[in-house]
Amino acid sequence: MTDLEYLNHAEALLRRVEQACDRINDESDADVDNQRVGGMITLTFANRSQIVINLQKPLQEVWMAARAGGYHYRFDGQRWLDTKSQGEFFADLKRHASEQAGMPLDFSS
Repeated sequence: MTDLEYLNHAEALLRRVEQACDRINDESDADVDNQRVGGMITLTFANRSQIVINLQKPLQEVWMAARAGGYHYRFDGQRWLDTKSQGEFFADLKRHASEQAGMPLDFSS
């Protein structure tokens, strides 16, 4: 994958996270603050815990740091998969965000 292809896919992932946060806040009692600075999004929950998602351009990865740990994802042509467990990014984000928010959150589009 070229650097430009990586950036296009990674930026689409970040936009999807931002849009999902907006939808979650509109459709539920969840209070998920999302702030983006460049290639990094910080999600802050009502209990002040955070999930940080950031681009790792030299490695062509997306990293997620949650209370449960740190995860590295690579694009396989269709999905972003964890380099160790092969977990899918949005399924993992849903699980970690739901745990940290104390309520079910859905990040699917």
